[in-house]
Formats: sequence, structure tokens, C-alpha cells
Amino acid sequence: MFAAMPLLALPVIAYTLIAVIVGAQDAMTIKLFTIHMPTGADWGVALGDLLLATSLVVLFIELLKSTASRRLAIINHSLSVILFIVCLIEFLLAPGFATSTFFLITLMVLLDVLAGFIVTIVSARRDVDDGTRSRP
Repeated sequence: MFAAMPLLALPVIAYTLIAVIVGAQDAMTIKLFTIHMPTGADWGVALGDLLLATSLVVLFIELLKSTASRRLAIINHSLSVILFIVCLIEFLLAPGFATSTFFLITLMVLLDVLAGFIVTIVSARRDVDDGTRSRP
């Protein structure tokens, strides 16, 4: 059953913990480290940047998982919809979640939901043969 859990719940949980413990407004802008670029400029990587980068990698893995047409994929899609609803409610109603970082994570969850259903519909169309095509 753990395989059916949407992996994007992990960044959402991480953000929630940070928002509750530290306060998201302040914590997301904390610079974790600086990378010195070849041009001489310094690139400061904040906690929010790192969380978004991690979320993008997790979104990629979720998109790969959505191509499976197993029964677990349907459960995963359903849980992803629930996760999106939770994210949307947090974004709209909880003050610590009204940040660009959490909005982008919520957008990634929405893209996961849409991609999962679109991939499922396209693969279902391929599986159904209505007899209108001529076979070689």
C-alpha cells in the first residue's frame, strides 16, 4: 500500500513541518549555502529553493510512476487528488502557506494529478479495440 502513496506528499509534509515549527515566511528565505559561479557572481541557495528542486525531482518520479497501468496507479491518482485538495485548502486558508514556494509545490501536485489521469485515459484508449481500425 505504501507504493500507492503519492511521493509529492513528502515535500508537502516537509513544508508543513517547517511552517509549523519555524514559520514558513522566515524559513524559506534562509540561505543554506552559497555557490561561487565562474562569472564571479555568488548564487545563494535558500531552503525554499532546495525544497522546490527536490519537489521537481519527486514530480519527475511521480510522472514515471503514472505510466504504470496497475491497480495501484488508480489508488495513487485518488490519493494525489486528495493531496491536491489538502494543499489547496492549506494555501488558501492557512497564513503560513501563502507563499510562492508552497504555491509552486501545490502546482506540482496539480500537474501530477492531471498527468496521472491523462496517461491513464490515453493508455485505456489504446487498450480498447473498437474494431474500426484495420489490422495489418
